[in-house]
Amino acid sequence: MAAGAALAVGYLVADVTGGPWPVDAVGVQVIDWAPGAVKDWAVRTLGTADRPLLRVGICGVLVVVAAIAGLIGARGHPRAAVGIAGGLGLLGVAFAAGSRSAAGSLADRLLPATVTLLAAVLALWLVVRRSRPPREQPDRRGPALTVPRRRLSPAEHPEGFDRRRFLLTVSALAAVGAGAAGAARVVGGAGQELRARVRIPRPTDAAGPVPASLDVPGISPFTTPNGSFYRVDTLLQVPRIDPRDWELRIHGLVDKELRLSFGDLLGRRLIERDITLTCVSNEVGGPYVGNARWIGVPIADLLREAGVRAGADAVKSTSVDGLTIGTPLAALTDGRDAILAVAMNGEPLPFEHGFPVRMVVPGLYGYVSATKWLVDLEVTRFRDFSAYWTDRGWSVEAPIKTSARIDVPKGFATVPAGPAVAAGVAWAQRRGIAKVEVRVDDGPWQPAKLAPVDGVDTWRQWTFRWTATPGTHKLTVRATDSTGEPQTDRQAPPRPNGSSGLHNTIVMVE
Repeated sequence: MAAGAALAVGYLVADVTGGPWPVDAVGVQVIDWAPGAVKDWAVRTLGTADRPLLRVGICGVLVVVAAIAGLIGARGHPRAAVGIAGGLGLLGVAFAAGSRSAAGSLADRLLPATVTLLAAVLALWLVVRRSRPPREQPDRRGPALTVPRRRLSPAEHPEGFDRRRFLLTVSALAAVGAGAAGAARVVGGAGQELRARVRIPRPTDAAGPVPASLDVPGISPFTTPNGSFYRVDTLLQVPRIDPRDWELRIHGLVDKELRLSFGDLLGRRLIERDITLTCVSNEVGGPYVGNARWIGVPIADLLREAGVRAGADAVKSTSVDGLTIGTPLAALTDGRDAILAVAMNGEPLPFEHGFPVRMVVPGLYGYVSATKWLVDLEVTRFRDFSAYWTDRGWSVEAPIKTSARIDVPKGFATVPAGPAVAAGVAWAQRRGIAKVEVRVDDGPWQPAKLAPVDGVDTWRQWTFRWTATPGTHKLTVRATDSTGEPQTDRQAPPRPNGSSGLHNTIVMVE
């Protein structure tokens, strides 16, 4: 109870200050220290549940240690119990001091962990004092004569165990924890005002009408809603950045360093584009791909104004948490719609997707292009730096591979015999999808029907009608890009530069 109350108070302080909750500070360090194979397994197996499960795991360890400390204190060693609590608290402070899990100054990062430390020590001391058993009374009539020790009632010994006082203390801790957790929810909800105050101007260059989606139940819509858009990053605590305090620095191998406020960015030329993003962790047929309508400032405009010097071949982008990403300079200046996005599907960026500003670069996997919570762009050379993910075994450059996915029928679904339909999406950013084919069992490849083309940077929906006969069947899909290159059937895992292979699904027909 003491540990829970302290963590709840620390969570409230973290929400107020923007600093890291100690659990999250430890969690981010665990993520950074974890081997690449463990990260891959977590993304593949746990999906977006990896962060909450990591939090639960850390809290579970703390609960066990706190229970042990409580037992030690209740058995007559209160200083040892408090020492355990203080040691854990100091560990949290140390992790928070070096944490990249949240924005803010060093004081902002340290305050939640320090408050948690003090609250834990105080709460544990109080509850241990209330839970100590009554002391036994020796006979003091002489050294030679003793009688067996007996327990004293609270009336006989005022320092003995008082069940009522103990329960009141525990109830108070529970109330403090519940109150702090509830207040944190209120504060977190109030943070939405940061987005509500933002007004995105009309783009100078607007996108055309959204293509009509194919009318097939279960198929991915052309535009992925913000709430359904995949999220893969290394943070447990989503930054809450006040756009009034946000600033972007553009420097390095440039003729003129630029410093832009959020207002400066909104005052520049804005374009609106439909762009499909794909995570390099996406397995064949996986969920980490989505299409959205973005509004942002062309990065090429900003680099042109800064004046890129000869010899530069990369841009190192840095998130507010210190995570770095390296993007080929050519991908930002070759005419593609690489932007600093400020809006997603008609509204300011959600906090989870990089509010107030993130990068969106068509044709590259996100780990080399899609920096969220962006605060710094440095024009440089690949030989002069290494980025977070390339330090962990991923390729320096990573163009997105041609891929297709079956959305319906789902794997091992049962469908009635007769006319049936399969449907899904295919993508090959910067090249576009020219053809999608489906194979039933080991039969010939047959053409699927494609939805209208929106552009080379968005996915295309497809449908395939076939006659289902009783039994078990395997449907396999492959896409061909606009250059005529078909999707490879060679199986490859996501590491180091994206998965490959053909997606298939098993269907039972009755």
